[in-house]
Amino acid sequence: MKKNWIIIAIIILIVFLLYGLVKGYYNQMVTLNEGVSERWAQVENVYQRRADLIPNLVSTVKGYADFEKQTLTDVIEARSKATSVNIDASQLTPETFQQFQNAQDGLSSALSRLMVVVERYPELKANQNFLELQAQLEGTENRIAVERQKFNVQTREYNTYIKKFPQVIFANLYGFDEKPYFHAEEGAEKAPEVKF
Repeated sequence: MKKNWIIIAIIILIVFLLYGLVKGYYNQMVTLNEGVSERWAQVENVYQRRADLIPNLVSTVKGYADFEKQTLTDVIEARSKATSVNIDASQLTPETFQQFQNAQDGLSSALSRLMVVVERYPELKANQNFLELQAQLEGTENRIAVERQKFNVQTREYNTYIKKFPQVIFANLYGFDEKPYFHAEEGAEKAPEVKF
């Protein structure tokens, strides 16, 4: 009789240990996954800040009658596309991530073209509203770079954790998938050509 109680106690102890182990791994994966979600929200936040600055920038630039209207139209369309792509952090797959990144890259490209065209208008470059908006936009671009870097750090921590043994077993069991990273734009490894 005493022997049976010892066996039952050992079984209960093993069950509690396994429960604690599984619970610990699962809770850590949830914590890291939520960290990735939080960082993703910050990335979206700074991209939204940039999108919110664009109507003011376009309005300021529009005041110059001879300014290229096609450039402004391109910026407005790119902003519309960029703000229409919203991805929930739990749905971050390489495909949805690339869709988001392509929309943001399109807006970055349109803004770059706008700034190049602005160089031809000295009176616009001297406009205080434009200078202020340009400074805010530059600051926002820096924030975007910082938040992307923080997102990548958090994503690396999460991805590393779920790939280790025995966590990989629980990650597969509970559906914790690898998250994608931000990468440099294609061609960014080449130095730009400067002509004088």
